[in-house]
Amino acid sequence: MPDQAVEEILESINLHRSFDRGAPHVVINANKVLSSQVVPGLVIEPEELLEGVRARLRVTKGTRIKQPVHLCFGMLPERGIQKIILDVEIEDEAEVSFMAHCTFPNAVDIQHLMEAEIRVGRKARYSYFEHHWHSDRGLVRVVPVAKIKLAEGARFSTEFELLKGRVGIIDIDYHTDCQAGSSAEMKARIFGRQDDRIKIKESASLDGEESRAVLITHLAVRDEAMAEINNEIIARAAYSRGHVDCKEIIQGNGVARAVPVVEVRHPKAHVTHEAAIGSVDSKQLQTLMARGLSEEEAVDLIIEGLLS
Repeated sequence: MPDQAVEEILESINLHRSFDRGAPHVVINANKVLSSQVVPGLVIEPEELLEGVRARLRVTKGTRIKQPVHLCFGMLPERGIQKIILDVEIEDEAEVSFMAHCTFPNAVDIQHLMEAEIRVGRKARYSYFEHHWHSDRGLVRVVPVAKIKLAEGARFSTEFELLKGRVGIIDIDYHTDCQAGSSAEMKARIFGRQDDRIKIKESASLDGEESRAVLITHLAVRDEAMAEINNEIIARAAYSRGHVDCKEIIQGNGVARAVPVVEVRHPKAHVTHEAAIGSVDSKQLQTLMARGLSEEEAVDLIIEGLLS
């Protein structure tokens, strides 16, 4: 049964033919750890809970893991709660990238909750790409909360992508504290349909000299979908730099709201922001239709370009 569930999860994210079980990974269905593999310098300690999994992830000092570490969080049942509690520590001068695949192929009423504490050590590098696969029916509630602390010279990047299937309800809340010379980059790309509800709150505190942060959110909402974006950067130290970029396309009765907040508390710091909300550009639409695309195909292509 575990092998069958692993195959079903991998097939739902199109990895069933290419997945290497010898590569570093963890595969989880609901609250069961189905498969895991580590490499030298990577410590993964999962603990099964009543409605999810608690996991400690650690990369030891100076370790550079060349292969991406795959984290597959799945819910094959139609209903249920999956709570993922992560304690992540990337020690000094270590380097790792995680590929997180979250899949709910049979969802009718699913809650996917995540709480993460992430510490990235001095001159360490950590990247986390999270790709969601949802069905076209049913309801998935996705509620990830993360607190990230970057030591001196650390590099952190995260991307959240949900482009296929119904979003359902999503409520993201990420906050990053940046020490001297560190940098944070947070990106989100989401396409909301039907009556999806999207809420994103991302913030960064630039506490050390020459720290950097970039918050990028690109969304599209159509039908009756609604989106609310709150991005905030506070620059507290000399030579710290930040930028907030929010772009949203609306169609039909979709509603989008963006609140970029920039706050500078040091005369030698600098933070900028850019926000744009509107419909599909008419000139782009006419150009694509003149080349033989239908209006729907042209709109989809423009949105795909925004979210790529």
